[in-house]
Amino acid sequence: GINLNIYASASPFVTDRKTKLGRDVAYGFCSECDNIIIVMRTVKYQENDFNMSTREVLEQEVIYPENKLRQCVSPEVPERYKNDFNEAAAVLRDSSKASAAISRRTLQDLIRNDFGINKKSLDKEIEEFIKRRDIPSYIARDIDAVRNIGNFAAHPLKDTNTGEILDVEPGEAEWLLDVLEALYDFTFIQPKRALERRDKINDKLAKAGKPPMKQPE
Repeated sequence: GINLNIYASASPFVTDRKTKLGRDVAYGFCSECDNIIIVMRTVKYQENDFNMSTREVLEQEVIYPENKLRQCVSPEVPERYKNDFNEAAAVLRDSSKASAAISRRTLQDLIRNDFGINKKSLDKEIEEFIKRRDIPSYIARDIDAVRNIGNFAAHPLKDTNTGEILDVEPGEAEWLLDVLEALYDFTFIQPKRALERRDKINDKLAKAGKPPMKQPE
């Protein structure tokens, strides 16, 4: 969430009079760093004879300062997965639907190509993935939440045609990027760094005339 102490907001402009939906701009100061922050908000408004005012904030997006582009830059991550993540992150602000579609497709590709799980749908692949004993519980929970947040039961195309541009649930696109980051870390980054640490220890053991560490089974 946005940790913002609101100082002032503009009167909302109407987007749907029937449901009393509107948009407004508010500014305030970050409670952590005291820097000014400007947000665009989706709101429920109320009106009287003289003006309209914001009654409830539904969503808000920081428009100043501009968010830095979220990127995957770890050299351990294969280029194709890195490019897909960066593309999903780049379009997130303009289209959460497109971002989520890229992330779902990337998640399915990774589960199939790097874990050898190939089922008729992403839902079934996730079900098989989280049963694996070598998957940490935090990864399993995060991956399992993908289908719950995405509401696969209500939107079966997300499950079968993962690259389709479809409506997304609130926070779904951001969550998919979080899950991909965690999965990249588990699948590529930590194993490579563990191998590098083991190689350094074996070098020291070799110089001391001792046998190398045993390879894990």
